[in-house]
Amino acid sequence: MAAPPLLTLQDIALTFGGTPLIERAELTVAPGERTCLVGRNGSGKSTLMRIAAGLVEADRGKRFVQPGTTIRYLAQEPDFTGFSTTLAFVEAGLAPGDASHRARYLLESLGLTGAEDPTRLSGGEGRRAALAQALAPEPDVLLLDEPTNHLDLPAIEWLESELRGSRSALVLISHDRRFLSALSRATVWLDRGVSRRIDQGFSAFEAWRDAFFEEEERDRHKLDRKIAAEEDWLRYGVTARRKRNVRRLGNLHALRQARREARRPVGTISMQSGEAEGSGTLIVEAKEVAKSYGERRIVDRLSLRVTRGDRLGVVGANGAGKTTLLNLLMGSLAPDSGAVTLGTNLKPVVLDQTRATLEPAMTVTEVLTGGRGDTVTVGGQNRHVIGYLKDFLFTPEQARTPVRVLSGGERNRLLIARALAQPSNLLVLDEPTNDLDLETLDLLQEMLDDYPGTLILVSHDRDFLDRVVGSVLVSEGEGRWVEYAGGYSDMVGQRGAGVQARSAEKAPRAEKAEPRERAAPAPVGKAKLGFKDQHELKTLPERMGKLEAAITQLRAILADPDLYARDPARFEKATATLAQAESELAKAEDRWLELEMLREAAGA
Repeated sequence: MAAPPLLTLQDIALTFGGTPLIERAELTVAPGERTCLVGRNGSGKSTLMRIAAGLVEADRGKRFVQPGTTIRYLAQEPDFTGFSTTLAFVEAGLAPGDASHRARYLLESLGLTGAEDPTRLSGGEGRRAALAQALAPEPDVLLLDEPTNHLDLPAIEWLESELRGSRSALVLISHDRRFLSALSRATVWLDRGVSRRIDQGFSAFEAWRDAFFEEEERDRHKLDRKIAAEEDWLRYGVTARRKRNVRRLGNLHALRQARREARRPVGTISMQSGEAEGSGTLIVEAKEVAKSYGERRIVDRLSLRVTRGDRLGVVGANGAGKTTLLNLLMGSLAPDSGAVTLGTNLKPVVLDQTRATLEPAMTVTEVLTGGRGDTVTVGGQNRHVIGYLKDFLFTPEQARTPVRVLSGGERNRLLIARALAQPSNLLVLDEPTNDLDLETLDLLQEMLDDYPGTLILVSHDRDFLDRVVGSVLVSEGEGRWVEYAGGYSDMVGQRGAGVQARSAEKAPRAEKAEPRERAAPAPVGKAKLGFKDQHELKTLPERMGKLEAAITQLRAILADPDLYARDPARFEKATATLAQAESELAKAEDRWLELEMLREAAGA
C-alpha cells in the first residue's frame, strides 16, 4: 500500500489586483517523490510554491501537511537578521541531533567558507547560503525555487548529485532543462491558472504539452465551426418558432462568451534580429595570446580562429576568466603577449549579463528607441514599439514603465529585445538565459539558429549549449583553454568529465573571483605602491604557498572516510581549520591581485 502524501494542495485559487493568478491548482507530494513545477514566467509557479510552504494563504482551497512532516523552502530573499556568520545562519537550519560538519560541508561545496558576514554578502552569496540552510537538515519535503541561479557549472553538477542522493521529496522550479530532466519523476504544469500533472519527469513534458495544445486547438476549431453554423441558422431560420429562437440565440451567446473567456497561452514571443552587412570570412584570430595578473595566469598561449557563421560556446567555473577572455577576443583588453586580429566590417552586439547597460530611470520604450519617437527599426523595417514589445511578452501598459521596477526576467527580455533590434553580424552573449522561462529559451534558441552572423556564447546552461553551439571552449585551469567540437555533452564525451572535474578545488572562491575578472583592465591613473604595499606584495606569494600546502594536508586528513566515526574531535578540528585556511587564502589571493593591478597601473 502506498504511503499517504506528506503535502497536499487542493482546489487552490488566488487573485492579485482583481486578476486571477491561480484559479484551480492541485499539488500532491508523496515521500521521496521528485516533482518539477513548470510554466511561463508570471504563471504563478513561485506563488504556488509559497502556498505549499505555508508562507502565502490562498483565497480558496485546502493545504494539508501530514503531522510531523518537516518542510524547507529555498527563500528568494533570506533573512540574516541575528546571525554573525554564514555558518551560524546555516547551523540554525540543522535539525536536532544533526552534526555541524554538514553545515560546513554544504557551505564549502557552494563556494562559501562560513566566516562571511551575512550583511556584506552579494546577492549570489546570499542565495548560496540560503540553499545551504535549506539542504542542511535533509527535510521530508524540500521546495526549491530556481536553486541553480548564481551557480556555475561545477556547483550545478554538485547540487544535482547531492539532490539525487537525498532522501527528501523534492518540488523543483528551474529553467535548467538538464537539471530538471535529471531529477524529476513527475511534472506539474501550471498554465492559465490551472494545474495539470503527468507522472513522468520533465523529459516527457514538452511532447505532452505540445499534444495538449494541439488538442485544445482542435477543440477551438470545432467551437468556431459550431458558432458559424448557429450564425447561419440565425440569418436564414429566424421565422421558426419563437421559443426555439430564444433558446438557440441564448446558446449562441453562451458559445461566444465561452470563446471570449477561453484562456489561451498569454502572449506569443516572436524574435527577429536585425541583420547588418556581411562580415569578412575571418571574425577573430588569436595567436599565442597570454594574459596574467602577476603569477595568476588567466589565458596561457591561446591560439583560436573564429570564422563567419561559427557558434562558439565558452564554459568554465566562475573565476576561470571567461569575461577576461571575451574582452581579449573583442579587442577591449590588450594581451600580455601574442596578438588578436579582428575581421573586417564587424558590427558586434554584446549582451552584458550584469545588466549594467540598462539605465534604471529610463522607460522600457526609451531603452528600445533611445528616446527618439515610438518606432524601432528591426531587420531594416520600422515597427511601432508597442508591437515589438508584445513580441517579448510586454504589455502595452509596460511601455512607459521605468526599468527599475522590472523583474530580473523582464530586464533580461528587454536587453535581448534591444540587442536583437540592432544591426549586427556578431553576437556576444554573456549568460543570456538568466531568469528566462523555458518557452522563451526555446524561442531564443530558434532565433539564434536563424541568425546569419557569428555567435560567441558564455553560458552555464548545458542543454542550451547543446542546442545552440557548434564548438565549446573550456577552461582547463592555469590559464589553459581547449576547444572541443560539438556541444556541452560532446565535450564531456571527448574530455571524459564535465567542468567540475578540473575546477572543483577553485570553486569555493568562484563568487569573489568573477567581479575582479570584470575589473581586469588596469586602473587609470598614476597610483603608486607605498613601501608597506610593496612589502606585502612581495611576501604574499610565500604566504599563499604555505596556506595551499596546509590546505592540501588538511584535505588529505579529511579524505579518510572513517575519520569522523573514529575521532569526531579531530574531524571537527580539521574541518574548522580547513575552512579558516581557505578563507585566508581567498583573501590573500584577492589582496595580491589588487596590489598586482596597482603595480601594473603604476608601471612598476
